[in-house]
Amino acid sequence: MASGLQQTEGDESVLLRVTHSNLKTFAADVRFSLQMSVESVKEKLWRKCGTSVDSMSLQLYDDSNTKLSLLNDNSRPLGFYSPFDGYRLHVIDLDPSSVTSGGWLEDTSLVEKYSISEEEYNKLDGTFRKYKEKTISQNSSALESKITDNYMEDLCANIKLGDRCEVDPGAKRGVVKYVGRAESLPPGFWVGIQYDEPLGKHDGIVKGIRYFNCPKLHGAVVRPDKVKVGDYPERDPFEEDEI
Repeated sequence: MASGLQQTEGDESVLLRVTHSNLKTFAADVRFSLQMSVESVKEKLWRKCGTSVDSMSLQLYDDSNTKLSLLNDNSRPLGFYSPFDGYRLHVIDLDPSSVTSGGWLEDTSLVEKYSISEEEYNKLDGTFRKYKEKTISQNSSALESKITDNYMEDLCANIKLGDRCEVDPGAKRGVVKYVGRAESLPPGFWVGIQYDEPLGKHDGIVKGIRYFNCPKLHGAVVRPDKVKVGDYPERDPFEEDEI
């Protein structure tokens, strides 16, 4: 097979597949001059794989993966070993303490990761978290500036204190405990709900302001478009569908 890949007359270079004894995922097609000494070949490979010239042994394999020769004379030109395009040059690292040993260059789980506490991270400027918080704040402010104080007021016309209701998403049932604007929330109208079950977030206090009273984790304040009032009795937790 190699005869079909042999260099044409006057071609003074060869394209070899390079592999490494320690770097299992490393493989590269590298072109070499046939006039390069074996030592120069090693210097070129050192820059690519990290194995020092003095610790490097080279083996030449043909395109059927048969070992042909050991390039053990650093003074000889590469062409002396008659490599052809498509042959493989295998690097063997003889240094047990080499940077290529132990998998450090391939397995990132072996590398100790830098860590920082939440407290210290929050003190840093220019972090992605600070950028994200700033962006969210700016976007929220821009959105709030477009919302009028009467936003969704019309949807509150049929929502009264004490009405039974169902809230989306989740079809959560409860009773209306508050209808109106909320000082601690964006502009517009809001509806305070006491859920029948502990599906809420608070007990009627939102950002330090109390809008209604209810048991802990039974309270929620939502936009009117999420609320449907009507005949929504409490669900019986022991009720089962007919089979």
